[in-house]
Amino acid sequence: MGIFNRSKNTTATVAPAAVTPAATVQGPDLAHLTGDYTIDATHSKIGFAVRHAMVTNVRGEFTEYEGKLHLDGANPAASTAELVIKVASIHTNQAQRDEHLRTGDFFEAEAFPEITFKSTSAEQINGDTYRLHGDLTIKATTRPVVLDLEFTGAATDVYGANRVGFEGGTTIDRTSWGLTYNAALETGGVLIGEKVKLALDISAVRAS
Repeated sequence: MGIFNRSKNTTATVAPAAVTPAATVQGPDLAHLTGDYTIDATHSKIGFAVRHAMVTNVRGEFTEYEGKLHLDGANPAASTAELVIKVASIHTNQAQRDEHLRTGDFFEAEAFPEITFKSTSAEQINGDTYRLHGDLTIKATTRPVVLDLEFTGAATDVYGANRVGFEGGTTIDRTSWGLTYNAALETGGVLIGEKVKLALDISAVRAS
């Protein structure tokens, strides 16, 4: 989010990786990307996947959110990002499940209507990949998370807007944010996995 300035595809993970010392990081001159950007929710996706019944994944997304980025192409460590997600917009392609997720068993959307992320630092791992550290708040609980990210492109669209794109993600333990609901299976194990994979596919427009 504050450091997305490469134009290659990526598969993000949360596995630790050695950070290349800043003095040896190589990459093109991206100073022209420096500026403030707004996330375009109509061309972006914030998705998730969680294990169901020990055998498969339930996938979903949040459809309403807003965010802003400050990119510093010359000094990626100075980049920042903020994101606000509307909990009630959760969508898993099954209305009854979505309603359950909005209740006190899970997100308690009426009492805690927003999920927020605010970056605390940024790193350039190498010429192609970046790491964004930040605070994720769900149900009034704030914990640190790390997003591994990479640019997917930068261009001027047909309407003259300057855009940047990136993909990335992380894996979190939902119970760390108080999302502890579960049910035991007759065959052993539990209905819902604790690990949640988060995936971001973001297009952001530079402020005029």
